[in-house]
Amino acid sequence: MSIDLALTGTLTIAGKTVHRLGYGAMSLTGPGVWGPPRDHDEALRVLRRAVELGVTFIDTADSYGPYVNEEIIRAALHPYQEGLLIATKAGFVRTGPGEWHTVGRPAYLRQEVEMSLRRLGVERLDLLQLHRVDPEVPLEDQVGELKALQDEGKIAAIGLSEVTVEQLEQARGVAEIVSVQNRYNVTLRTSEEVLRHCEREGIAFIPYSPIGKGALAGHGSPLEHVAKALGVTPSQVGLAWLLAHSPVTLPIPGTSSVAHLEENLAASTVSLSPDQLDELSAL
Repeated sequence: MSIDLALTGTLTIAGKTVHRLGYGAMSLTGPGVWGPPRDHDEALRVLRRAVELGVTFIDTADSYGPYVNEEIIRAALHPYQEGLLIATKAGFVRTGPGEWHTVGRPAYLRQEVEMSLRRLGVERLDLLQLHRVDPEVPLEDQVGELKALQDEGKIAAIGLSEVTVEQLEQARGVAEIVSVQNRYNVTLRTSEEVLRHCEREGIAFIPYSPIGKGALAGHGSPLEHVAKALGVTPSQVGLAWLLAHSPVTLPIPGTSSVAHLEENLAASTVSLSPDQLDELSAL
């Protein structure tokens, strides 16, 4: 299986140049992103293999587990190799399987940043993304607290997750925003306007659920026709489309197995023709 992440191009985030195909660590946590991993040793192997294969961007969050995900990353990879960027998130609280709540109170965000620093074993977070905008707290206050933490040297860069163009611009009035992480894939493009705005402004766009939580991967996938023509998997086609669709995309496919990790990263060598890109874009 051929893997060459250099073919994906690069983005510079928080002073680090990363390959445009990353790894989303959310899948390492237990069922429903709740509790410990199903196989702790395999989780460690997945993270280490990702870095061996050239992954330089790993995405996590305080709520995955909760907290367990960051601890696994530290156990597998600390001390972190030079050039590896670990992005985490705060502001979306997990209280049980299927139970999510936005919490953007400045004091809470500060507490979570301090705890993520300890769990990841670092003095500064490479990238802290506001996991969700809390409608009960002024956005300026939420981003303002992250800016204060950045000024204190505890956060290198600030990003947002699941935001509109208007929210992004509102946040940029308070602090520099280097990334936006919205749900986006070849068949779910409600954030197209946000993506294009990020493209114009030079902001990294991190599409999460890049293969629809597996919905685009199996038999019957709308990507299957192109996949068969190329002799690759539907997942690889979906990731290759994201990479070709915009120069600022940074897909973060997740998995809890080394074999599936290698399959996903092999999308780096898949080349789609103009006609195939058009066909996929028309879905």
